[in-house]
Amino acid sequence: MNEKEIAALVQQVLKEMTGGAAAPASAPSRSYAPAANNGGIPKTARVAVLTGLKHFDVKEYPIPEVGDDDILVKVEGCGVCGTDAHEFKVDPFGLIPVALGHEGTGEIVKMGKNVKCDSAGKPVKVGDKIVTCMIFKDNPDITMFDLNKKNVGGADVYGLLPDDDIHLNGWFSDYIFIRGGSFGSTFFNVSDLDLDSRILIEPCAVLVHAVERAKQTNILRFNSKVVVQGCGPIGLICIAVLRTLGIETIVAVDGNDERLAFAKRMGASETVNYRNIKGIDALAAAVQDAFGGKLADFAFQCTGSPVAHSNIYHFIRNGGGLCELGFFINGGDATINPHFDLCSKEITLVGSWVYTLRDYVTTFDFLKRAIGIGLPIKELITHRFSLDEMNEALETNLAQKGLKIAYINKDL
Repeated sequence: MNEKEIAALVQQVLKEMTGGAAAPASAPSRSYAPAANNGGIPKTARVAVLTGLKHFDVKEYPIPEVGDDDILVKVEGCGVCGTDAHEFKVDPFGLIPVALGHEGTGEIVKMGKNVKCDSAGKPVKVGDKIVTCMIFKDNPDITMFDLNKKNVGGADVYGLLPDDDIHLNGWFSDYIFIRGGSFGSTFFNVSDLDLDSRILIEPCAVLVHAVERAKQTNILRFNSKVVVQGCGPIGLICIAVLRTLGIETIVAVDGNDERLAFAKRMGASETVNYRNIKGIDALAAAVQDAFGGKLADFAFQCTGSPVAHSNIYHFIRNGGGLCELGFFINGGDATINPHFDLCSKEITLVGSWVYTLRDYVTTFDFLKRAIGIGLPIKELITHRFSLDEMNEALETNLAQKGLKIAYINKDL
């Protein structure tokens, strides 16, 4: 039986299993043979593969043949996320060996004949710049137009996929292979944004989503007094999102003077260094003083520290609100007093985790607005490393040096 006959048989079996619905033609027909050297595209790509704890090896793999629904992207850059750092340090997801990198962007160099538009309906062509978002393997028919409230939970993302015969699954590489058809990939054309802005899209979407969650409480308003605890990249972006919405009274809390100084540049009106204060009562008083004698109407907890979560209730007024978004992985249990911290104060608490497809599109406009009003959003990227320097890049992230660490493809 030849290849065509096998493909036809598979189609027939799938058709019977699905009650007569034909399976996507691209799924069984895709070839993983190395691509021909066409239009300057090499036959192989280099990938930084996490092969052990705290160790990347740069490996070279054949570039697969691009199917009718697939996209081959030349990587231009990718941010290093805290999730990458956790995987690098302890492999909490059990993915090793794995090609990491999910905050990436690059240029389409080849795409299948069925690829016409991105996930928002915007036309795409070879040469356009794109970012990836979610992979809905269980439901490839999901689009941004019918996914209004569901976040990325239950979906996958490039850069956190188990290794397979494609290998080009993460943005820490020369090329990434975006699979279409039944794989359910979502992506967006962001050719109108520069490289640094595109690298920041994914983490910014996290904060756009968090602020949208906060707004659902009907407590966060233009004249709200807001405290942001934690001034790493996530907390700093949170301040920027709030500032672009017109919120002016923002107090930033952190233990690093350099990050607090950057928080002021991002739009914080006042800052509090908790390392200079002993005890939660004194810290709460310092936050209250920063607000001119009032407690916060709303708070964002961005640290991932259980102690910080326990403390932040003391910064919030009766009837105020709290958005917790710092715990991207299990950071341990936090201790609160349900009566004093929640019930008697009638605090409205919302959790936020990652983003929706609609948040991604909103993020493009947020970045343009932040840059337009002079916020130094792109200065978040403080360190740039090549593919051969990925071990150093992740060690720099773990050491909390600078702010945002990024991989930049030197071969541009």
